[in-house]
Amino acid sequence: MKQRTAGVLGRYFFYFLLYAIIGWVYEVFLEVVVYRWGYSDRGVLFGPWCPVYGVGALIFLLCVRPWMRRPPKLLRPVLVFLACMALATALELATSYLLEFLTGSWPWQTYRDYKINFQGRIALSPSLRFGLGGVLFLYLLQPAFEWLTDHIPEKVRPYLFGSLFGVFLADCAVTVLTKLL
Repeated sequence: MKQRTAGVLGRYFFYFLLYAIIGWVYEVFLEVVVYRWGYSDRGVLFGPWCPVYGVGALIFLLCVRPWMRRPPKLLRPVLVFLACMALATALELATSYLLEFLTGSWPWQTYRDYKINFQGRIALSPSLRFGLGGVLFLYLLQPAFEWLTDHIPEKVRPYLFGSLFGVFLADCAVTVLTKLL
């Protein structure tokens, strides 16, 4: 049982990291290609990941995915979209307060430029994108990530997941030591 729990936790950490990396790539893409502001590291850590996207994806997996098959078939994507939008927006709002407490600011203060926003912490346009992203995560990416995880040899998984966890934990520690202290 202990090994199975560790395996499930390892899988979820692997998913967290994959989504955190996708979130970082998405943020950099928006900044460089869409808004043409030029490159800057969009994460709060040193590595190429935005943990808030990983946390959001885990919330989608744990809160939305279990009931994805229950509503009538035509309503499912709409309800998944609305649930993901609401959950991601709540997460973003809470994260903005946490980051402001820890660092004095939060990375997405440009939300003040959006017509519909709350304190520059959340805005309608990104919330709609988060809902769409949640639908894409749950219907397209998650099945692909599960397939990928299933095809990593079972004997390799603990070492791979453990190594990735160690790198991520080291990044968190270095960030705390260099940016917050």
